[in-house]
Amino acid sequence: MNIKKILSIIAVAVFMIACATNPFTGKQTMALVPNSQIFPIAFQQYDQFLEEHKVVNGTSDARRVKTIGQKIAAASERWLNANGYAGYLNDYQWEYNLVQDPAINAWAMPGGKVVFYTGIMPIAQSDAGIAAIMGHEVAHALANHGQQRMSAAQYQGLVAVAGNIALGNDPEKQETFNKYYGIGSTVGVMLPFSRNHESEADRIGLTLMAIAGYDPIEAANLWRRMEASSKGQAPPEFLSTHPSSQTRINNITAWAPEAKAEARKFGVTNFKKN
Repeated sequence: MNIKKILSIIAVAVFMIACATNPFTGKQTMALVPNSQIFPIAFQQYDQFLEEHKVVNGTSDARRVKTIGQKIAAASERWLNANGYAGYLNDYQWEYNLVQDPAINAWAMPGGKVVFYTGIMPIAQSDAGIAAIMGHEVAHALANHGQQRMSAAQYQGLVAVAGNIALGNDPEKQETFNKYYGIGSTVGVMLPFSRNHESEADRIGLTLMAIAGYDPIEAANLWRRMEASSKGQAPPEFLSTHPSSQTRINNITAWAPEAKAEARKFGVTNFKKN
């Protein structure tokens, strides 16, 4: 058996063994590195980030970020418990901080560590806008997207190694392969993979914000403001890690009714728009 076949068998075997289940979609996802290893590193990196940046405390915006974060986390726990995933959040350590930075950005670390930049607050505009962003970021953490990205990068590297071995000792062919494989696997696999995560987080986030009592259609309005703020400078969707603002607006508009329907199962019938 040649080395290419051996590596292929190893790759398939590793994928079959190293899988997790996304509780929100029921799909099997890549999990080459377990959360028991990822979370401690993420927590350490988060603490280091806070030490190196100015954390905003005591302001109305800082309080809103923390309060709404807690509501979204509580909504996620309600949903998970009701759907057979009691204990899923045992290793999560929720934390929400507002950081002084003009960038229009927010992000979440694996395990529930969230940061909002002050630059995104005018775009969020309202509590419902903050809830839309928070729901999206919390969804990334809940769906283990960080773990999946790490796993996908490892698979990408494994295939690159297999390709170079298969080409033997031919530097010219290896250079050509690496060039086109790098472009092809990024544009054709890794970027769509990332965009899919963003759409998945959008959809999950709508359900979480609805259960927390916020109108999910406000997420579409948030993205209209995001689109206006970008002033047409966003890259084409196929070259981006994120769907276009218009794609997100269309998706959110279509998904908002089902998010409200899900929230009604938890007795939520009134949804805040501001």
